[in-house]
Amino acid sequence: MLHFWLVLFVLLMTLVFWKWTRPRNFPPGPWALPIIGNFLQIDYRNPLPDLEKMCKKFGNVYSIYLGVHAVVIVRGYKAVKEALIGHNAELLDRPFDPIFYAISKNRGFSLARYGKSWKEKRRFGLRMLKNLGMGKISMESTILEESKYLLKSFEDMGGQNFEPKSLLRNAVSNIICRILFGHRFDYNDGTFTKIVDHVGKFSKLIGAFWGEVYNGIPIIRWLPLPHRYIFKTISLINDFMRQIIIEHKNTRKVGEPRDFIDHYTEEIEKRKNENDDSYFDEESLFSVVTELFLAGSDTTANTLEWALLFMMTYPDIQARCYEEIKLTLNGTEELKYEDRHRMPYTLAVIYEVFRFGIVAPLSVPRGTLKNMLFHGYTIPKGTKVLLDLNSVHRDESQWKFPHEFNPHNFLNANEEFVKPDAFMAFSAGSRVCIGEILAHMEIFFFFTSLLKHYEFFWPEKHTKPDLTPSFGITQAPFPFKIGIRHRQV
Repeated sequence: MLHFWLVLFVLLMTLVFWKWTRPRNFPPGPWALPIIGNFLQIDYRNPLPDLEKMCKKFGNVYSIYLGVHAVVIVRGYKAVKEALIGHNAELLDRPFDPIFYAISKNRGFSLARYGKSWKEKRRFGLRMLKNLGMGKISMESTILEESKYLLKSFEDMGGQNFEPKSLLRNAVSNIICRILFGHRFDYNDGTFTKIVDHVGKFSKLIGAFWGEVYNGIPIIRWLPLPHRYIFKTISLINDFMRQIIIEHKNTRKVGEPRDFIDHYTEEIEKRKNENDDSYFDEESLFSVVTELFLAGSDTTANTLEWALLFMMTYPDIQARCYEEIKLTLNGTEELKYEDRHRMPYTLAVIYEVFRFGIVAPLSVPRGTLKNMLFHGYTIPKGTKVLLDLNSVHRDESQWKFPHEFNPHNFLNANEEFVKPDAFMAFSAGSRVCIGEILAHMEIFFFFTSLLKHYEFFWPEKHTKPDLTPSFGITQAPFPFKIGIRHRQV
């Protein structure tokens, strides 16, 4: 009997350790513990420095275990570009992450697995966003109008020092709200400001420690741990979305679409009338709109926070931007988007904010559609791949000043704006962010409007601005206060 239990124990231990043995020709990486993988070897507050240390030991393509799942990490400009461009077709999938599934049930498109459903919805989404103004002059006026509300909210602070996070988020969220819902929300709307605040917290959690623990260690999913807040938050956001969609159904006029929701609803009815076995239905409408709202409310707001923090940290850069804005305006009231081509320094500063304050440092995870041979390694179908865009933006072989905030990373010897190939703030390939054009327009108009009217300064005389990022699937600065002075406009 003793021999039986001994043999059983040995078999179980062999099975356990076999599970955490890398497949043949798989990218190398640190030794992992059963069940928890490499979680104890990574600082959950910000894993990027630890990923860099592992890269120095194992190379630009290596693997770690996040709980029970093996994950491939790709770092550095050359490797990431080769993955996103050279292996685009093999990396079009998303991994099956329970967190992502909880958000959209695979019915959206940003987080959806690869397939006909994803292709049709992404194609439709791009067309509708363009039809509703993305990249057009009409969107310029929309953002400029919202910038006036933002300036008024700054004015209402009465010159006191304050945290800009909530006001910036309200302004940015209102742009995507106008596209999706056909209207904006007042900054004093308690429900709206609460939802926007939850979006920021949600985005921070899903790609950070507790989100990955939930994905990687199934046994903890039913325990009362901090990951529960993720689902509490998405529940509140879902309730907000459902109410808006119900209101649209009650007020919609057939053939007179007002916004994205109405256009999507018409597409559902069109396909139903054509007896199309369609992926467009009520549930997909809910998932697509929720994904767009989450993405459109968070990343650009984070970028604006970084922009203000950098301007307070580098007042000489802020002053030069203001002089160029004033020169370009030349007595006119407002800038136009095409004016950016006559503003090389300001444009370089904006791109440097995107680069140095990158808000999606590991992008959104990719999944392999089939076995992939990459850098001499075999990456099996269905493997989760994390592309370290932060490492691309700090690659010493690609940038003049990789480890400092410096607009001359985007200026040539003649002070002309040049965008290096290594700029990948919005990823690349077929999964590139569909809101890139909108994000550029928003940052340009909000940033220049704020600098035109206010000088920003660090209000705490005995400390310096903290440029340490608060890590998540999107990362922002830690909360900070700003000081403002009116400019003579």
